[in-house]
Amino acid sequence: MKYAAAIDIGGTNTRVALIDEKYQIIERVQFATNPENPQETLEKIAEVIKQYSGGVVGAGMSCPGPLDLYQGKILTPPNLKGQWHDLYVSKKLEKMIGIPVYLENDANLAGLAEAVIGEGKEYRYVQFLTVSTGLGAGFVIDRKIYLGAHGFANEVANSIMIQDGPSHGTIIPGGIEAISSGTAITNRAKAAGLHVKHAGEVHDLALSGNETAQKIMEEAKNYLANYIAFIYGYADPDIVILGGSVALKIKGFAEEVEALVKNKVYDVIRPYVKVHKSVLNEDSGLLGAACLVFIKQS
Repeated sequence: MKYAAAIDIGGTNTRVALIDEKYQIIERVQFATNPENPQETLEKIAEVIKQYSGGVVGAGMSCPGPLDLYQGKILTPPNLKGQWHDLYVSKKLEKMIGIPVYLENDANLAGLAEAVIGEGKEYRYVQFLTVSTGLGAGFVIDRKIYLGAHGFANEVANSIMIQDGPSHGTIIPGGIEAISSGTAITNRAKAAGLHVKHAGEVHDLALSGNETAQKIMEEAKNYLANYIAFIYGYADPDIVILGGSVALKIKGFAEEVEALVKNKVYDVIRPYVKVHKSVLNEDSGLLGAACLVFIKQS
């Protein structure tokens, strides 16, 4: 039996898992990420992986973007700072654990997992969108992640949907992440005077008849549908899969967005529109990291 080490480095926590060829998670650990100094975090990762028994053929690693995926390099993610920036993390970890390390962003890996073992496994062209803290994407063709000329394909967060529209963090005003992500929904509600902690509470207020919450949720779904309709007209995927807390925890979210998309595309495209929610939940990134290893090693 072959195994893959799956690594998910986040700004707050890092997860490491041992996954077999049947995509069963055998072991999993989590610990705090040092967001300033990568050495501490990488040493903990290496320590965990070295404890695994034989048969580990490689490691797949998810890191926040932007990344240089062709060079295995972390660029300037806002939630990893200091010595993380411009770090050739793949080569560094390879020297520490003695097996190949493959770097990808989290949305690409989640999309790969959906294409190989998830909701998209029966299809060739699989578009994944995560609607959570941020809004990320990955496009998988015949079980291969489409990276583009420079590795920046599907870095969609700054795609402008509203001229001079809302913004948050480093997102350009009107970017899709500033309208449809969980953070955007929550921040827009707070700015409008609503007392909420997360997007689910905004949704609940909308259902109770709060007009401000209704407008925010309607815009989040409508502009996301606009963007997905654009994807269908441009890339013609077999299926669009939605992951992330907003899409998974808000009942009926994917179904509502699908219905909206069908009214925004050509009549000939409409029968092919499929917007489904992920079946892999929070493990999609780890499973995608294992998929990447086994595909690279095949």
